[in-house]
Amino acid sequence: MNDSRMVVIQGDITRLTVDAIVNAANSSLLGGGGVDGAIHRAAGPELLAECRRLGGCLPGEAKVTAGYALSAKWVIHTVGPVWTGAPHDDSMLAACYTSAIGLARRLPARTLAFPAISTGAYRFPKDRAARIAVETVAQALAGDTFFQSVQFCCFDQESADLHLRALAEL
Repeated sequence: MNDSRMVVIQGDITRLTVDAIVNAANSSLLGGGGVDGAIHRAAGPELLAECRRLGGCLPGEAKVTAGYALSAKWVIHTVGPVWTGAPHDDSMLAACYTSAIGLARRLPARTLAFPAISTGAYRFPKDRAARIAVETVAQALAGDTFFQSVQFCCFDQESADLHLRALAEL
């Protein structure tokens, strides 16, 4: 069940022209390292000001802000799990994708891009995270005609290859 609307690219998520990009944020939503820091830098100081008003975000949930200086109209912030190896890590990561997709539908954002959530500083195994991401998005898109495209924007080739493999295994 490989949905042609799901694509894998390697690149900088802050440069994509989509309706919404997803930010792998920390629970404060006030910026950090990795993709979170890159999105905050690229969007400009207005993003931080809006995030301050949101009161943080719990793991597995999602909140939205404007995109400001980004090409994307919106940024959907989600907080992934820090990898512990516990059984709930997988379901918490899947909840990030499900929450972001649900929020994108309500915006409405018909084109959406995800980074590889929790695979940087939060140490989620990249192969496992790619499989969860692809399977969760595929389930959300099944029988759905709302979304035009969902991109998995991977920072490095290794992550892109893992997402491509997960897509091929669907």
